[in-house]
Amino acid sequence: IKQKKRHMGDTKHFCPVSLKENFVLYPGLQEHAVKYKEKIYYFSTSEYRDEFLKNPEEYVAHNEPLQAPPLRVCLLGVHGAGKTTCAREITDKLGIFHIQFEEYLQELILPKTKRKVGPFFDEDHEDDNKILEELEDFSQTITITETEKTKQEVELTDEERAIKANLMGNTELPPEVLDKIVPDWWKKEPFRSTGFILDGFPRTLDEASYLSERGLCPDIAIYIQVEEGDILNRLFPPRLKKWKEKQLKKKEYKKKLKELKAKIRV
Repeated sequence: IKQKKRHMGDTKHFCPVSLKENFVLYPGLQEHAVKYKEKIYYFSTSEYRDEFLKNPEEYVAHNEPLQAPPLRVCLLGVHGAGKTTCAREITDKLGIFHIQFEEYLQELILPKTKRKVGPFFDEDHEDDNKILEELEDFSQTITITETEKTKQEVELTDEERAIKANLMGNTELPPEVLDKIVPDWWKKEPFRSTGFILDGFPRTLDEASYLSERGLCPDIAIYIQVEEGDILNRLFPPRLKKWKEKQLKKKEYKKKLKELKAKIRV
């Protein structure tokens, strides 16, 4: 045991190339180990081992210890488990970024959809401002042709359609879409040097495999387990209140629209 400790490399059992290239602590494997200057270095892949052997001095410590990456946390749990509340508490204390995955996806397509999409948002009605516009300009809106309506619709890209499908029906995002979103949190500033807590990702085995295949390793994954009854008590009252408010708005809207139609006929 003493001999192993004395001869371990600067990054211990983590891959020095992953640390240098991706700023990630990725565990190395014994079958990819090499000895350099009487120290043993472990690598996550044979390609990284070969890269190290080309220029070892680029990946070892010199005058100062190698810099360790910041904390990266994946926070998991079912909807209503309290992930976002916990994430905000943690980020406030640790000074790292809070990335709410679903909210981030909403922001990516919001410029075109103009409103949030998904089972927890109102898909059947226009917002209050649009209802007021319909009431005030009813005589004009009934003359809009189908062609004009089509022109008003904004075409989504393939990537945006995949994101919308994910938000609407929990359809998994393909790797090519994830590649444009997830790696930046590990590799680009300000996340790269500050760290983050990723709220709500990964959600499936395929998404977890995606992180592993791309070498995007969190330092810790936390799963919040909550009883179904607690989630129901937490989510049902505000949902019921929102539903009642929508029913009241529907009733008022229909009443005003009926009155407006009657005035137009007169």
